[in-house]
Amino acid sequence: MNKLTIDDVSIKGKRVLTRVDFNVPLKDGVVKDDTRIRESLPTIKKIIGDGGRLILMSHLGRPKGKVAPEYSLKPVAAKLSDLIGKSVKFAEDCIGPKADSAAASLRDGEVLLLENLRFHAEEEKNDSEFSKKLAGLGDIYVNDAFGSAHRAHASTEGLTKYIKPCVAGYLMQKELKYLGNALANPKRPFVAIIGGAKISGKIDVIKNLLGKVDILLVGGGMIFTFYKAQGLNI
Repeated sequence: MNKLTIDDVSIKGKRVLTRVDFNVPLKDGVVKDDTRIRESLPTIKKIIGDGGRLILMSHLGRPKGKVAPEYSLKPVAAKLSDLIGKSVKFAEDCIGPKADSAAASLRDGEVLLLENLRFHAEEEKNDSEFSKKLAGLGDIYVNDAFGSAHRAHASTEGLTKYIKPCVAGYLMQKELKYLGNALANPKRPFVAIIGGAKISGKIDVIKNLLGKVDILLVGGGMIFTFYKAQGLNI
């Protein structure tokens, strides 16, 4: 893969700002499925093991740009602590004095999880000032959130203008490799399955796939948009 990866940079003593996808289901303040957290463990353990000062950021749910306690990432910090066997610090905001102080106080090998990025509407708007504030927390940016990589948000695209180097984590590398192999030399018939709740974020992907696949299957909540376009009752 002709992209900078986490293996290409020196991590020790650096604040490693890492975008992960911890958008996991919660019930009564407890993580019910930790699959997405586990998927980023290789990257997390690499940074910790190399003496980096790990700052994790993620979204959770759709709080619509407002603080909503039911979408707090605090339970995720507790689950991650169990998974890696060490304390995970938690900042009650992703920017501002609380985040700045928590990031500045990190020592080599320590882990900090920031509060939900989407508690700020500026995240999804890819706001430049918000992006600068996020970028200011780190020395290195790692993107390990493949599931959110198609969104041009502040934490995935905007901040890359204000922090260097920007590199791919292990999960991102793995998924890009799988995707590249599938598109470059697919076995026929080539079937793609696209799902999710919103069609808006998938349109470009669907358009790019149409000329490559033999069959495209659409599922999830967005299927109702197709039903509506066909004049069907939903």
